Amino acid sequence: MDKQTVGHFFFNQFENWGLSEIAAKFLNALILGILLLILVVVVDLIVRNILRRVAASISKRSKTNFDDLLIKNRAPRRVAHLVPLYMLLAFLPTVLIDFPETHRIFLVLFTLVGIFIALRIIRAFLHTLKDYFKTVPGLRDKPIDSYIQVFMIFAWVFMLFFAVSLVTPVSLKEAVGTFGAASAIILLIFKDTILGFVASIQVSINDMIRIGDWVTFDKFGADGDVIEINLATVKVQNFDMTITTIPTYALISDSFKNWRGMTDSPGRRIKRSLLIKQDSIKFLSDKDVEALKNIRLVSSYLSAMEDKLEKINSQDHIDRSLQINGLNLTNIGVFRKYMETYIENHSAINKEMLLMCRQLAPTAQGVPLEVYCFSKDKVWENYEYIMADLFDHFLAAVSYFELELFELPSNQKDSFVNVNE
Repeated sequence: MDKQTVGHFFFNQFENWGLSEIAAKFLNALILGILLLILVVVVDLIVRNILRRVAASISKRSKTNFDDLLIKNRAPRRVAHLVPLYMLLAFLPTVLIDFPETHRIFLVLFTLVGIFIALRIIRAFLHTLKDYFKTVPGLRDKPIDSYIQVFMIFAWVFMLFFAVSLVTPVSLKEAVGTFGAASAIILLIFKDTILGFVASIQVSINDMIRIGDWVTFDKFGADGDVIEINLATVKVQNFDMTITTIPTYALISDSFKNWRGMTDSPGRRIKRSLLIKQDSIKFLSDKDVEALKNIRLVSSYLSAMEDKLEKINSQDHIDRSLQINGLNLTNIGVFRKYMETYIENHSAINKEMLLMCRQLAPTAQGVPLEVYCFSKDKVWENYEYIMADLFDHFLAAVSYFELELFELPSNQKDSFVNVNE
């Protein structure tokens, strides 16, 4: 049967029943339309099931997980809708053979539906690419979400132009030209998106941040691990399990701290000070030195320094009746040497990295003695334990050198621990 015969399948019967020509044409088109709609729904169900089973069969035989991700993101199901849509567009002229104007309206409507289906297919494919790239070791820490969103934006813009040119008399070229003329307004509306896109490129090229990095961003109160990087925002899961959302462009416009260098290095820095009261600092007498020799970690140091200083003072004929004359040991200097030796002998400290105990400039709260070294273990709780272990010992050891720590209010001790006891 030709198109004319199919298009008037019920028309003659309705005329024989005494209906007017207009009524017969309307009922003929209505019944054909209902039949076509039923056929389209049935075909959609059949094609969807066939594609789903074929995809599942291929997925089981395939070694890659890309096809599994396609099924997860419903790509075969989206593609299945194209077959009934094509059938609908192919038979629509026959069904509406007597209503050309209505046919034109429905043609535009179903073409818009086709554009929407195409966008959903593109979206499913891009999401599959995103999920797949996140399983690749070299790409899982990259801002894949940002690039996927950019491609999706381009797809939406192109399809929007196509839809406008389809619905209105404006051609695709004219629609693009109008878009260019309105670029200033568009830039204002999509400012954050454009800034985020530029920032995502710079972040990726300069390798400023990756998923899994520990970052500290004081401006936004973020202190934790990066769990997502997309076009507009970066999500940081703080250590209290809250989520902080940061604009992507803030990564290049503001300052933040990325701890990746520490996690990639062989150690994590320990940098903490003890505040020594200035009036507890003194020169050591010979009796003091002999008493401190009972401390194992500084015993050999004191013996070597005692001989060295005695030799220098004798050569220079120094009057030793006053300790300020010549070269003399101080309790803070010996304690500083003790701290450094203790760190050098601690099993949790990385000896291959910088290690020292230094005296900083005096302050209103006392003289700071700073420990600067690196722990081998970089895990937060273990690192805190190591640092606490070091300073537990130093806090308890400071009185053995007749030194006092600054406190508010400051407490003056009446006596010191006797190292000979």
